[in-house]
Amino acid sequence: MKITLNVDGRKRDVEAPPDAALLFVLRNDLGVNGPKFGCGLAQCGACTVLVDGQPARSCSLPVQSVEGAKIETPAGLRGEDGSPSPLQKAFLEEQAAQCGYCTSGMIMTATAFLRENDNPTDQEVRKAMDGNLCRCGSHNRIVRAILRAAKEVA
Repeated sequence: MKITLNVDGRKRDVEAPPDAALLFVLRNDLGVNGPKFGCGLAQCGACTVLVDGQPARSCSLPVQSVEGAKIETPAGLRGEDGSPSPLQKAFLEEQAAQCGYCTSGMIMTATAFLRENDNPTDQEVRKAMDGNLCRCGSHNRIVRAILRAAKEVA
């Protein structure tokens, strides 16, 4: 089935079964490699993308359900000149990525959160990020990066 997706501001046509997971269509058919396959059960957050501004687990999201929606991945957060977003920059500065596998999902979840709350507390950040897992134990650095980005954008 031909499906048109709006990924990072670009219309992209793809041939895929309507029930194919968005994650696999992004990675395998469109070459968008930011979202990662983690658990495959929508539990870890590594595959998180934004769909119409809301975090969504792309490993369990049928591609047909997002046709016409605005899909954002980490690549779409960069500035027009290719520079990292303030949040991406803060992740680098705080060394918030140890192995880096969860980073994409963390950044996407945090992006949506900061769009709703531009002056969060430490506890608010921790609660917002609770559903994203980091096996390396970089959670404190991730929280610091999110708080840093919030201050820099405000």
